[in-house]
Amino acid sequence: MLSSYLTMAAILFCIGLYGALAKRNAVVVLLCIELMLNAVNLNLIAFSKYGVVPSLTGQIFSLFTITVAAAEVAVGIAILIALFRSRGTVEIDEFDEMRR
Repeated sequence: MLSSYLTMAAILFCIGLYGALAKRNAVVVLLCIELMLNAVNLNLIAFSKYGVVPSLTGQIFSLFTITVAAAEVAVGIAILIALFRSRGTVEIDEFDEMRR
């Protein structure tokens, strides 16, 4: 059923949104953003399978989203490693200035 997929995706997206807005650890924020992207992928695949005209379009868009998410994680982790080496922490509250 389409409604069960959409409900699951909404729950995943809300958990990811709460984590991205409430947590202070940058690694946890990146993981929550990934959770939100996975909820979007679940919606794309569900609408692709149960839509008016079932096709592979949603699954292809989902593959592109996974590719972009992998690149986002690689760049995000590289930035976090550089910030950790310069400041010694990954807490978001400590990153309030661009230069020190």
